[in-house]
Order: sequence, then C-alpha cells, then structure tokens
Amino acid sequence: MDLDEHLFRRESARMVAALTRVFGVHNLALAEDVVQDAFCKAAEIWKVRGVPANPSAWLMTTAKNRALDVVRRERTARTFAPEIGRLLATEWTLAPAVAESFDAPAIRDEQLRMMFSCCQPRLPENVQVALVLNILCGFGAGEIAGAFLTGRAAIEKRIARGKKVLASSKRLFDLSDADFVARLSSVRRALYLLFNEGYHGASAESAVRVDLCREAIGLVTLLLEHAPAATPETNALAALMCLCAARLPARVDAAGDLSPLVEQDRARWDDGLVARGLTYFEASSRGTDVSAYHVEAAIAAVHAGARSSDETDWATIVSLYDRLLGIAPSPVVSLNRAMAVGQRDGVDGGIAALEAIADVERLGQYPFHSAALGELELRRGNRERAREHFSRALTLARNVAERRFLERRISQASYSAPDKVR
Repeated sequence: MDLDEHLFRRESARMVAALTRVFGVHNLALAEDVVQDAFCKAAEIWKVRGVPANPSAWLMTTAKNRALDVVRRERTARTFAPEIGRLLATEWTLAPAVAESFDAPAIRDEQLRMMFSCCQPRLPENVQVALVLNILCGFGAGEIAGAFLTGRAAIEKRIARGKKVLASSKRLFDLSDADFVARLSSVRRALYLLFNEGYHGASAESAVRVDLCREAIGLVTLLLEHAPAATPETNALAALMCLCAARLPARVDAAGDLSPLVEQDRARWDDGLVARGLTYFEASSRGTDVSAYHVEAAIAAVHAGARSSDETDWATIVSLYDRLLGIAPSPVVSLNRAMAVGQRDGVDGGIAALEAIADVERLGQYPFHSAALGELELRRGNRERAREHFSRALTLARNVAERRFLERRISQASYSAPDKVR
C-alpha cells in the first residue's frame, strides 16, 4: 500500500467525522465529496511541491477551509447539523464552530457516534459491516466486494441502503441514549465480523487481510476510550483481536503460503500484541458475565502462553471449546473443537469428533472441513483418503494462498516412501 492509500485509510474517516459534525449526517455525501476534493488537491499539489512535513495536518486544514466555503455558499439553501446550525449562521461564530469540529476530541466523539449509527439494529449485519468499512475505514465498494467475495453492485447497494437510513435519522446516535447498551452489542458484533474477515479472509486476493485486522483493532481501541463502552465484554473482544493478530507475522510465510497454527514459528509472533492482548484479557475478568468473546480470548491466551504446539494445554483448549459451544454453538466452533480433540486424544478421537458435528452440511462450502479430515487421515497414514479430502477442499479454495496450501498437502499425501514403492 503506498503513502496515499495509508493516508486515505487513516485520515478519510477522521475528516468525514469532522465534516459530518458540521454538515449533519443528512449531508454525508457532501462530507465525502469534500474529503475526495481534499485528496485530489493533495495529489495535484504534492506531485509538484512534494509531500508536506505533516500531511495529516495539511489534509485537515484543506478540508476545514473547504467546509467553510461550502457553508458560506450554501447556508441559505441547505440545512446543516442541527446541533451547531445556529453557530454557522453568522461569520462571528462560523469559523470557531468549524475549527472546534476539527479538534481531536470532537473528531473522536463523532467517530464513535458514527460507529454506533452504522450499527443500528434496523440494518442487517452485512450492511452494518459494509458501512463501517466504507465510512469509518475508508474502503471503497470494490475493495469491500473483493474482501467478502461479493459482487461490487451488491456492496454498492448495501452501502446505499445504509446511508439512506443514516440520512433519514437527521442526526448521529447520541452516546447518552438509553439504547446505548443494545447498540453497543451490535457495534461489537460488527467489529468482530470485520476482524474475522481479515484473519480468516474469504478474499480472492489473499488468505489474510492485515489491513482489515488493523482497522478492527483501531476501532475497538476507540471504543475502549469511551468509558461507558469499555465494558468487560469489549475488553474481551479487544483481547481476542490482539492475541490473534499477534500470530499474523507467522500465519503466512515468506512465499505467501499459509502456515497452520500447529506449524507456525512462534518466535515470529508479535510479543507486543500478545502483552497488549493479555492486558485487555485481565481487564475483561472484572465482570461477572462470561461472553463468547471471553471464551475465544481465553483460547487465544492459552495458545499465546505455549512455546510450541506440543507444549499447548490441549485439554484446556477442548474444555474451553465445550464452553463456547454452550454459549454460541456453530459448526465452525465444532470443527475447531474437533481439531483440538485430535491434538489431545490423537487421530481417531479427532476424526470421531469431526464425524459427530451436527449440521455438518453447513460446512459444505467451507474448505477447511475437508482439509481437517485430510490432515487427520494423513497423520493416520491413510494417504489415499487424505488426498481425497484435500482434493475436495481444493475445489472450495477461495484464494491463491489456500490453493497452494492444499496443493502442497495433496503432494504430501501422494508421496510414497521408497520402501513402499512397488
């Protein structure tokens, strides 16, 4: 990703937040147009003069000046944010009101309000996540479509639907609203889905989308900075993200090939993210309720505390998956549990657990169900069965890295030791 893309990711959401505070959420499209204008102006000027010492400040100043121009030109023909509308009516208060909207605390608060507005329960989860990616993370419709293996037109429709609902609300969600707790649950769920898409990605381009994981961690960190949102469950979600993200340097090797957890070089894990995750995990234990995020974070913490797969406490991992199934049952959780059983009890136990999964048909298009069977059959020494399972998984692979991984496994399953050659 080049400098302009980094800036767009980091600054576009902050500028949209500041501009929405001035223009109002019903003028979200206008805010986005001003942001686009600022980036276009930067591209033209920086090409000639070079990138300024503080590009973020340059972009913010450009957007702020453009906002002043827009308000002056259109304040008789357009309504702006109801909260500060009266301050925009005269030159005496216009500039100070706009300047205050671009202060860091105001931007943070507005980003939080936007996050909660994007995640209102009236919108389906896929629309919520698309809005978060588009408005709060600066992802275009094409990028979102690529990440979710969905057509661009479908993503554009989701975003348009969500923005229409936002515009109809006239103002962003009030963080002191009585609906805050219910909305917070939707926000956490959207960020969880966003992180998972980066970590377990279905992207056609990459098996891992580090940028999605980074954005999710940034947003959950923003959430924790708001005291009413910094609940034990939010801390558990932050712990889960950091502990899993710590493995990203080892999740794909230098050749771009996937490395399963049991084969990863744990020396490459990010110790800083592990420490951060464990700090959040400790904070998550201050409540009395145990959520699915708590249990998933606990599983990640057990992995983080082991120096190798052989030293992992697989019995505890299995028991935690049992608890997770009691809170949030799903075929994928059952699949992960079965692989942990295979590590604890051996191949036969793992295969038995895989075969016992309820609703296994829901894993029909998930490549790692067949791949898991292949792994266990390969460990058992049944190469022909392993090859069949890996070949089935290959037909379901979602990107180049997954295909290479499964092709490598098929090759391993096809290999015969010299003394077995006939």
